Amino acid sequence: MDKERIEKLKDFEGIISYTFNDISLLDNSLTHRSYANENLELSCKDNERLEFLGDAVLGLCISDILMKKFPDHAEGQLSKLRASLVNEQPLTELARKFDLGNFLLLGKGEESSGGRAKISILSDTFEAVIAAIYLDSGYEKTYDFINDLFQPLIENGFDETIYRDYKTHVQEISQNRFKVIPKYTLIHEYGPDHDKMFQIELSISDVLTTTGTGKNKKEAEQQAAKKAIEELVG
Repeated sequence: MDKERIEKLKDFEGIISYTFNDISLLDNSLTHRSYANENLELSCKDNERLEFLGDAVLGLCISDILMKKFPDHAEGQLSKLRASLVNEQPLTELARKFDLGNFLLLGKGEESSGGRAKISILSDTFEAVIAAIYLDSGYEKTYDFINDLFQPLIENGFDETIYRDYKTHVQEISQNRFKVIPKYTLIHEYGPDHDKMFQIELSISDVLTTTGTGKNKKEAEQQAAKKAIEELVG
């Protein structure tokens, strides 16, 4: 690892507010397989094993956080909340917040195809960074790191998290029971530009139709999905 790389890694430590005892773990977590494959003479490891570990560590920490925050929630509720937090969307958002793509080691092909901005690469690498922190300092500090990042998402996005789950849930029911995907159609929008309301219709073939309203299309879709679940499940 040359001096320039070490300095860049130290910059990243400053961004994530964590200083590694073994900075080579951080370097490993930010090394994509495309770079390792194109630079065999460097004998560097890619981050896929760390990604595997980071996925498990993140899931454990989020489970721990949710159990403490929602002591009255049943297992099914906790599982759905965890699934909505530990997926590509929030992980990618956090990776972008840390400008993670700028610190990646990528192969030339991946670089030219926009790899630094790819959702799958950013979310996977973020998990690898979590594993690096875990290996560097253990569970407690990793838990603190994850808790600091995800508490705002849990606090501010709790309703949105549940809404996302309604839409996912109704799609699972529709595909399993009717072999079709729900269709969402904007049927009405009203109000001034600064305070618009949207009305969305959800239809599942000729089996079921519901409507939902919200301040944006996504919220209206989730409200329609919630009503559909209530009719389908009872």
